[in-house]
Amino acid sequence: MLRNYKMTVSYDGTRYNGWQKQKNTETTIQGKLEQILFRLTGKEIPVQGAGRTDAGVHALGQVANFRLDTNLFEDELLSYFNEYLPDDIAVLSLKTASERFHSRLSAVGKIYCYRMYTGNAKPVFDRRYMWKPDEIPDAERMRSAASFLVGRHDFKSFCGNRHMNKSTVRKLDRITIEEAGGGRELRLTFEGEGFLQNMVRILTGTLFECGIGEREPEEMTGILEALERSRAGQMAPAKGLTLMEVRY
Repeated sequence: MLRNYKMTVSYDGTRYNGWQKQKNTETTIQGKLEQILFRLTGKEIPVQGAGRTDAGVHALGQVANFRLDTNLFEDELLSYFNEYLPDDIAVLSLKTASERFHSRLSAVGKIYCYRMYTGNAKPVFDRRYMWKPDEIPDAERMRSAASFLVGRHDFKSFCGNRHMNKSTVRKLDRITIEEAGGGRELRLTFEGEGFLQNMVRILTGTLFECGIGEREPEEMTGILEALERSRAGQMAPAKGLTLMEVRY
């Protein structure tokens, strides 16, 4: 009997060209997962992800679903994935889901974390998971700027896809900016119902520019109203971003 399976996936995105399978490369997360299902069944079985993380972006709690007719129990299928997946991808949980469950369409929210190193020495052990900018930003200025971005807005100015023809209105429930690692790190947490392409990285880059005095926090309102990508700031590097959780 064909069943719908829901799985939670964790991965280090350093050496991958993002989540979405592509014709010109085999190094995508979706592609690796589908290779395991092909190994198991000899058939092409699509895996649907909750979101398309960019090249170099990591995940602790990506969610995906696929449909499969198998005699394997859930724990056996989980073990099969983890036996053959590379060491930088792991399936954390795998359960039968309802017929109508869809990892992307059923999601009601996502949480992302961006890590920024603000210490003096190089972050040797975390260098693949955080951005070390040349200047140290003022966290309070960043928090002030973030307060203008929370809520339901048109985030077209913060969308990396300049040809987006669908709605760019999204609701940001919260942005928190916390000092961690003994004052050597800033952690920016973004929680919302959904995010546009590159949105979190552009938000981070814009907040950083406020933090180093290149912009005033009050400019966020004008940037939102402009609906122009050129009005927002730089896009922060992919390696600092991690998809933490998908909510249903």
